[in-house]
Amino acid sequence: MGLLSGKKAFIFGVANDRSIAWGIAKAFHAEGAELGFNFLGEALEKRVRPLAESVGAKLILPCDASKDDQIDDLYKKVGEAWGKFDILIHCIAFANKDELSGPFYNTSRAGFHLALDVSAYSLTAITRPAVPLLNEGGSIIALTYYGSEKVIPNYNVMGVAKAALECSVRYLAYDLGPKAIRVNAISAGPLKTLAASAVGGIKTMLNASEKMNPLKRNITQDEVGTTATYLASSWASGVTGEVLYVDAGANIVGMHFDEKKEEGPAKA
Repeated sequence: MGLLSGKKAFIFGVANDRSIAWGIAKAFHAEGAELGFNFLGEALEKRVRPLAESVGAKLILPCDASKDDQIDDLYKKVGEAWGKFDILIHCIAFANKDELSGPFYNTSRAGFHLALDVSAYSLTAITRPAVPLLNEGGSIIALTYYGSEKVIPNYNVMGVAKAALECSVRYLAYDLGPKAIRVNAISAGPLKTLAASAVGGIKTMLNASEKMNPLKRNITQDEVGTTATYLASSWASGVTGEVLYVDAGANIVGMHFDEKKEEGPAKA
């Protein structure tokens, strides 16, 4: 018996096999969960469908999470197929690429609205119609990043969106607690994903994170997946409204020195 045996989980946001969302899907499948997935457009369907089918998923549905009518259509089909389900995963984020380089003050009004809508409001948008379908003891998990709290060069408007997402997690946790539905977020360290490739200087970010964090390495997709499994399971039954870091400890470091480059005492 796996940790999630008998559970049903719907996952928003798988883009390809390097997605953090796919790491979560693999971990859930290994622990016995039945999975459902969305896809956005034909191009992504060609990537998502084979992955979903490889873990036995039968619910593979089109949905743009910025469109309420498409969200409603998706949950109608989820209800018809599953009745109730247990776990909802939000791995949705987007900002225009030109907003993710250079100074933050160049963020356009339209770009700000787009990033906040897709990356933050979408959590509320996919949660509201899911609530009647979620079983008692249900779990909702969103993905975030440390750029919500501290300045990360080039992360820009996405940092603002992730801050709004984390705040949304807390309010949703408060609202849904009486229904025994928990809401949490995982703040994952940088990974080489399709979404990360849009951020200017992602290679520099990966190198810097590896040097500064206590474990002196970057995290893996699978480490986020196993953490999500914990949060989705009964083992985390008392945890809600939290942001759990899976970043090799980078968030605890205030300043990093490269000791190898430190100069020794001055010679006479």
